[in-house]
Amino acid sequence: MDAQEASVAENVTAPQVRARKVAAGGDPLVMVTAYDAPGGLIADEAGVDIILVGDTLAMVVLGYEDTLQVTVEEMAHHTAAVARARPRAMVLGDMPWMSYHVSTEETVRNAAKLIRAGAGAVKLEGGAKRAPMIRALVDAEIPVVGHIGLTPQSVHALGGFKVQGKQADAARALLADAQALVEAGVFAIVLEAVPDEVARMITESVPVPTIGIGAGPHCDGQVLVWHDLLGFQDRLRPKFVRTYAHLKTEAVEAIRRYAADVRSGDFPNAAESYHLPDGVAETFGRDAAVPEPEATLAFYGDDASLNP
Repeated sequence: MDAQEASVAENVTAPQVRARKVAAGGDPLVMVTAYDAPGGLIADEAGVDIILVGDTLAMVVLGYEDTLQVTVEEMAHHTAAVARARPRAMVLGDMPWMSYHVSTEETVRNAAKLIRAGAGAVKLEGGAKRAPMIRALVDAEIPVVGHIGLTPQSVHALGGFKVQGKQADAARALLADAQALVEAGVFAIVLEAVPDEVARMITESVPVPTIGIGAGPHCDGQVLVWHDLLGFQDRLRPKFVRTYAHLKTEAVEAIRRYAADVRSGDFPNAAESYHLPDGVAETFGRDAAVPEPEATLAFYGDDASLNP
């Protein structure tokens, strides 16, 4: 392998992800969301395959009630922050609501903003009706991940955050959507909040990997949101979330202890403060008079600049 090939091999690519079907002997894919450089660095050091800069940014970082408020510009801003961590993992940029709904031309322009920001691929929600947008993106050499099942950007049309595909007709429709996404050119599909039997049927029926969130154990990979996984938020915790740490509790306690130390005068202590060298303190003059304001101004100049 030459230097160029080694450089390419360092980063997870769309063809590599597409080849990770578990049934074909691939290892399960690990995806986690992240929204800034420290998060991207931590996720990458943990060895994940894909870092999703998800539109969940709207809720878990920006404080919106749903994902519909976040803009392409905000998604690009945070995608760039994650990309600056230079992760080996693929950076996957989520296309927000109304960034791929109007026309294929607008879809490509908006996806290009995420790619220029540092994404290696983009993700968009929806089934067969998104096929023209996906084909346009693939024609523009932009790798695409599909997303079906519970699609949070469609929360109003779906009547809330509800499990999808629970009836036979709905399950068959999801399978048809997955096959349409594959024909349009996606290299992976996220399945969200569908019965595990439906996820298994879809996973066994499509040649690209499926990545589940609330879709049971039969997908080719799994994804969780950073703040759910690490216990940074406890407002909404679906049954499919497994919390591996409780960092909100630890963070609140740490800041509470810091506040107590400041109020008691314990922080900062002598070891956490800077001191004059030996002998300087004596010549400095502890009781030296403070200069008058006019004298200080004359010393620094009329503009009170600290520059010589």
